[in-house]
This record gives sequence, structure tokens and C-alpha cells, in this order.
Amino acid sequence: MPYLMRVELPDVPGSLGRVASAIGEAGGDIDAIEIVEKHDGYAVDDVLLEMAPGTMPDSVVSACSVLDGVSVLWINRYAAGGNLFLDLEVVEALTEDPSTARDRLVDLLPIAFRVDWAARVRSGPDGVRVVHRTDAAPDEFPERDVPAPVRLPGDDTYVECAAPFGDDVVLMGRRGGPEFLDSELARLEHLLGLAITISRG
Repeated sequence: MPYLMRVELPDVPGSLGRVASAIGEAGGDIDAIEIVEKHDGYAVDDVLLEMAPGTMPDSVVSACSVLDGVSVLWINRYAAGGNLFLDLEVVEALTEDPSTARDRLVDLLPIAFRVDWAARVRSGPDGVRVVHRTDAAPDEFPERDVPAPVRLPGDDTYVECAAPFGDDVVLMGRRGGPEFLDSELARLEHLLGLAITISRG
């Protein structure tokens, strides 16, 4: 069963190696690592890992948490499969058919950002209308003014964020966390801008 773990560690040589060793000793096998953010001498990484049969993710969390300066921010099952979908792959997919780039991006956001759902909505005189959404996204959304990428309060189940997308708004939801980082909001804004440019041909 694949798991995705978000870990904060000192941004110094050898830190990632210590984390990788701890994961291996606890019964985890790393499939991929992506740097999510760097700040104040620390790095935040997403680690995609497979657990050995009978091994619980708690053992990996415990093994990493005893390392100096290392904090496991979040771990959960990762249903999207065996790799992390990088931004370059998203852009390549959007250029295959520029006329569908805006909706295609919404389809790819759950993989690229490890979220459970994404939706593109538009406000009008009759309220908020869903333009395009992934299967797990809600059917209805409240009216919101979203002039820039922003974290939303979410609910007891999801943490959410939103960003302007031309005349529309894109929203994403992640079950149980982790919270959206500033770097993720910046990535989202960048990809939305690229999708708009690509869709114009």
C-alpha cells in the first residue's frame, strides 16, 4: 500500500539520507521524493513510500521523529499511484490539446498536488456554477471573492484552497491535511497562468 508522508527536515547535507535510512529500518521503501518548500534552514519534502506487509505507518513516523530536527507533518494512504506528477508533465499534458487545457488542468490537479478533488467554478447572477470538476469534488460551492491564491477554512474532513483562474475560480480539497503551503499556492497560481496561456493558443 503506497503512503505519502510530508516531512520537515534541516536543509543541510546528510539530513535526507538520515531520514531515508530511518524509513528503511522501519519497513518503508521510498519510491519518490519531491521538495515542496524551503524556509529558514529547513526543507519540506513529500515522500512517496511503500510499506512492507504487516508494517504500520506509525513505525515510520516514530523512526523519523526521533531524528534531530525532523518532524513528520502528515502521513496518509496515497491512492493516486506509484509516482509523483511533476509540473513539467502537467504542462506537457496541457499542450496536447490547447482547447481543453483549462479542464485538463483541473483533472490533473489531484495528482500534481496530492489532493482528493479539484473544481473550476464560475460566479453569476444565479450563484456559483460548476464548470468542471473531478469525480470526488462537491456539487455545490459557496460564493467567494478570490482575488489571489488563498487557503480556505475547509471543514472537518478537508483542508481547501482556491485561486483565480481567468473569470473562474479553481478550488482543491485534501482529506485530513496537510495544510496548503505558500509554495503550493504559488505553484497553483503558476500552473493556472500557464493553462490560460496554452488555452489561448
